[in-house]
Amino acid sequence: MTQDKQHELAVTAARARILGMEAVHRCASGHIGGSLSAMDILTVLYFDVMRIDPEKPDDPDRDRFVLSKGHCTPGLYPILALRGYFEEKELELFRNVCGSLSGHAEMRHVRGVDMSTGSLGQGISAAVGMALAGKIDGKGYRVYALLGDGELEEGQVWEAAMSAAKYKLDNLCAVVDVNGLQIDGPTAEVMPSEPLDEKFRAFRWNVVKTDGHDYAALGEAFSEAAAHEGRPTVVLARTVKGKGVSFMENDPGWHGKAPDDEQFQKAYAELSATLEGLLSKKEAKRHG
Repeated sequence: MTQDKQHELAVTAARARILGMEAVHRCASGHIGGSLSAMDILTVLYFDVMRIDPEKPDDPDRDRFVLSKGHCTPGLYPILALRGYFEEKELELFRNVCGSLSGHAEMRHVRGVDMSTGSLGQGISAAVGMALAGKIDGKGYRVYALLGDGELEEGQVWEAAMSAAKYKLDNLCAVVDVNGLQIDGPTAEVMPSEPLDEKFRAFRWNVVKTDGHDYAALGEAFSEAAAHEGRPTVVLARTVKGKGVSFMENDPGWHGKAPDDEQFQKAYAELSATLEGLLSKKEAKRHG
């Protein structure tokens, strides 16, 4: 991945973080911590990896994405808006009865959402079904599913993992947002799940470990997943919950809490400074 492409992705992710923060603050509700940790992953998928066309959201040959950690729509919806699936203005009605952007991913009313999710563990199962259907129908599309590391405590996740291995679904790529935190605290204390790499290998998955905030590394991980044959791939992406806002980072209290006015102003200032720095760097390079 070129430096220019990495910078382009960083700018997009920075804009998406601002939009997500504004949406959660506006409605005083939403899951911002895990949305911020996943934003770089979502950006790489939607702006560099997946074969999709916002003008043809129902194209039968498109790649599919399932937000298995379905509460992190403050991450997904801004990305869909920036990608062109709907107008950014629609984000103003996030979690509003007058709009269609509910708190959990909703496929019936939100353009670009491939599966309605919310009950943890079910999203990856749906993704397995999509990938299996693609194999049976002889389609070339790939299916991506994003899970939280706390979500791996659900037994259904491992039932889906067994099924994916049995049917050799090499068109399936699961991504685990390994930020180490869930609503009740550190995953290592609530219900230890490590070593994740060894567990997935035992379930006969191809395992790729990467930095979930490094665009080039993420791109390489998804390329490796696409090239692997005979097994599904899981990308274990190490991230920081609340990434981009200093007082939210690594704090489980921000799992499902909206910032008040003062906190929002601080968060907005930090996120805006990051975006402005990236844009200034681009401008300096253009005139350099």
